[in-house]
Amino acid sequence: MAEDSDRNRVKTARTTFAVLEELKRRDGATVTELSDAVELSNSSVHNYLTTLEEDGYVVREGDAYRLGLRFLDFGGRARRRERLYEVARDEVTALARETGELANLLVEEHGRGIYLHRAYGEDAVGTDSHVGQRVHLHDSALGKAILAHLPRERVRGILDRHGMPATTENTVTDRDELFEELERVRERGFALDDEGRVKGLRCVAVPIVTNDGAVEGAISVSGPTSRFGDQRFREALPARLESVANVIELDITYA
Repeated sequence: MAEDSDRNRVKTARTTFAVLEELKRRDGATVTELSDAVELSNSSVHNYLTTLEEDGYVVREGDAYRLGLRFLDFGGRARRRERLYEVARDEVTALARETGELANLLVEEHGRGIYLHRAYGEDAVGTDSHVGQRVHLHDSALGKAILAHLPRERVRGILDRHGMPATTENTVTDRDELFEELERVRERGFALDDEGRVKGLRCVAVPIVTNDGAVEGAISVSGPTSRFGDQRFREALPARLESVANVIELDITYA
């Protein structure tokens, strides 16, 4: 029964996208036109359109339907995400070259972190992460830099959905402890990972925040504990990262 329910949900989702794709292709269509195109009854297509209209994704004009302006929000967000990569890529690469370490750009999607860019300095160590990889947010400096600037309820939802698994003995797995740490991140402007995700690795990260307070992602520098003494780890690298983040934020806003 559960498998049948899952298949029905997948089929419903695919049909919804088929209807939307047809509306896009035709630049608007009637129920009958859509019914013929997606091979469903008029009543079924009408039900899909009614739900999409109620949620603001389509607009009815007489007998025809067209895509609603709510999709501008999605397109704008996707474009800004791509713009973040274009703006931050060279800055992150330069940061890796300057520090000699591993530099990263991470964004959040569906409550997980996704690496958009990684750059290796001359002395950078390899890790198990790669561009496009999805990771938890609670166990890394990058993730905590992002979580610290999301609404508290959103953070709770992410933790409810994805949990707080331990990847090392230093991983924060207590929710109250994590929220206390996120408060410190907001206060000082940067996040630290002291072997919380990878044993023997330290990482410093700062968020990329727009003028309206939205967190677009985070950048970081990571390296072995042997090269990340307290002064470099807690003072020099945070200051350098904040300077680079400021440049990226300005470029996103005004470029």
